[in-house]
Amino acid sequence: MATIAVKDLEKVFPGAESATIKNANLNIKDKEFIVLVGPSGCGKSTLLRMIAGLEEISDGELQINGERMNELSPKDRDIAMVFQNYALYPHMTVFDNMAFGLKLRKTPKDEIKQKVEHAAKVLGITHLLDRRPKDMSGGQRQRVAIGRSIVRNPKVFLFDEPLSNLDAKLRVQMRAEIKKLHRQLDATIVYVTHDQIEAMTMGDRIVVLKDGIVQQFDTPMNLFNNPQNKFVAGFIGSPSMNFLPGKVIQKEEATFKSKSLEFAIPKDLRPGLKPYIGKEVFFGFRPEYIYDKQFEKSKRLSENMEIVVDSVEPIGSETFVYFHFIGNPEHSFCFRSDSQFSYGIGSEICIGVDIERLRFFDKETEKRIM
Repeated sequence: MATIAVKDLEKVFPGAESATIKNANLNIKDKEFIVLVGPSGCGKSTLLRMIAGLEEISDGELQINGERMNELSPKDRDIAMVFQNYALYPHMTVFDNMAFGLKLRKTPKDEIKQKVEHAAKVLGITHLLDRRPKDMSGGQRQRVAIGRSIVRNPKVFLFDEPLSNLDAKLRVQMRAEIKKLHRQLDATIVYVTHDQIEAMTMGDRIVVLKDGIVQQFDTPMNLFNNPQNKFVAGFIGSPSMNFLPGKVIQKEEATFKSKSLEFAIPKDLRPGLKPYIGKEVFFGFRPEYIYDKQFEKSKRLSENMEIVVDSVEPIGSETFVYFHFIGNPEHSFCFRSDSQFSYGIGSEICIGVDIERLRFFDKETEKRIM
């Protein structure tokens, strides 16, 4: 299908104090499923629209299959875009909506019929071809919008938050269907979402954006296990990573000390933290890697950390336990527990964090130390 190269790309809107997209660099491989994710206003949709040609490029270069795209209009880029609001013609049938772009290109009628019927079969909407959009559910309309893109057989598919108007159950179903469609089409897909769960479950690689800057471009598990900075660590994962401010001090051995917690830094981590002795850092620890020491005996855990349970959220197979460290009720944290264990509000327990999963971040730059 297509490779996409984004080189030092910038977007500055007239009158804006700063660039919306700043020095973005991405190399997207042929047939990859790439997800752009980040909070509202981070620039992910703007970047997608620049690839589509719907926003002018202020600086830098965009290439598709090695060909410069900066000056080409959207119709000449051989891309197809699926919008959040479906953008279907209400007075047309499903068949006519899907065929509309081909008709504009003066494609022969027999070829149009063949392509529309094939796309409808792939998407499971053959029985809807004679209906109009008002007679269909949100999920069916989204399939029609995707089908309209498929019939054009473009080099690149662009999706701009296509599932945001669907209910939770249907979103999960459509996620699986879009991934299946990607395998069937062997297509290059760039997909925008604000939902990090959606990003983690769908993307081959994920672009995490904040304030128009690419924070990290990596595989889902590398983002989760090896975030490059505090923002990525806190954005990826649900519940998000816990952060505790403190200082690295030197006692008999290197030690992390905060208002409510003090523990010796594991031997494996001391060389990396040696330059930070006397400096403030963030201690990061994910809910998944916190264990109740009463029940977990097989893992290498940090020194004892005494906590008080604030609230409990059972969600079936697991339970989210919210807590604070003894002596510091100001900061609340979370850990995941097996649903077989029950915790009472106000109960005091002793936890430990998997030593291999301890993370530390520079207090000033917020970059990961280790």
